Amino acid sequence: MSEEPTDDVDQQVATGALPDPPRVDELVHEAHRRYVDDDDGTVADYIPALAQADPELFGLAVVEAAGAVHDAGDAHRLFTIQSISKLFVYALVVDELGHDVVRDRVGVNNTGLAFNSVVAIELNDGHPMNPMVNAGAIATTALVRAASTAERWERVREGLSAFAGRQLRLNGEVYRSEADTNDRNRAIGRLLRSYGRLDGDPDDVVDVYTRQCALDVDAHDLAVMGATLADGGVNPVTGERVVSADVCRDTLAVVAASGLYERSGEWLFEIGLPAKSGVSGGIVAIAPGKGAIGAFSPRLDAAGNSVRARRAIRHLSRALGLNLFASAPAVAHRREERA
Repeated sequence: MSEEPTDDVDQQVATGALPDPPRVDELVHEAHRRYVDDDDGTVADYIPALAQADPELFGLAVVEAAGAVHDAGDAHRLFTIQSISKLFVYALVVDELGHDVVRDRVGVNNTGLAFNSVVAIELNDGHPMNPMVNAGAIATTALVRAASTAERWERVREGLSAFAGRQLRLNGEVYRSEADTNDRNRAIGRLLRSYGRLDGDPDDVVDVYTRQCALDVDAHDLAVMGATLADGGVNPVTGERVVSADVCRDTLAVVAASGLYERSGEWLFEIGLPAKSGVSGGIVAIAPGKGAIGAFSPRLDAAGNSVRARRAIRHLSRALGLNLFASAPAVAHRREERA
């Protein structure tokens, strides 16, 4: 992660509640204004369809666990969810199969290597290690119970739609572009199968995984999806329970450890929130009990993370007191010190 410009905002602490909704709305728009003209980074081009993205787009959204919604800029401009899908499919699978089964099969530890590393699989006797890297995400998608590939895909799509609170649709152009260029993911699927770590036809599983990455969302959707995990598994906009509170805890722990791959430690150190990024330029960051930030801008840094989105989330983490590791002495302790 590149060195960040210094924020001139007083850092608030994670303890306590969010400010009143009008103040949150003001801070979201302020963060958007602050970074809307930032032109650092480049648009991803290794997937041909993504190279066509408008680099000037920038959407920002905060959805509170209590249900209040705050959108700014291009918050409703569609883009494909890409790797951000991983954490929500993981949550659906844990909700269905349970904590222990998925932990043993997929793992929870950071590989310290790239998201699409084959070496990481070989070094760990074929174990995918965690659900945020491609090997782990493919293994997780394979665990979605279904009688056919078509049924597995529909269950994934419906599950992610429940998180978003609306029906998500496949972007056919991006899907076809990715399907034509995903030889490495197909190789990862077959390697997992050779180690006995993946049931079923690996090419069929990779196809479902490719489809889930090509679902269209916007920054608002990401904030709603993240806020569902922040709200104990209940979508704060629709009121629908999507997964259990225990599943939210498991998912956020894994995302905190590995959501930004080998840069996860740097992200936690600077921003202090479980988060997941995607190569389209989306990032979702979750503050348990408070809400979530969804951000989108196509210009990426060298690590594949949206520059504007990352900087806006860093700003809001400080301004809204979202950093999980920031605290202040309790009022009662201060009173005892004065006595």
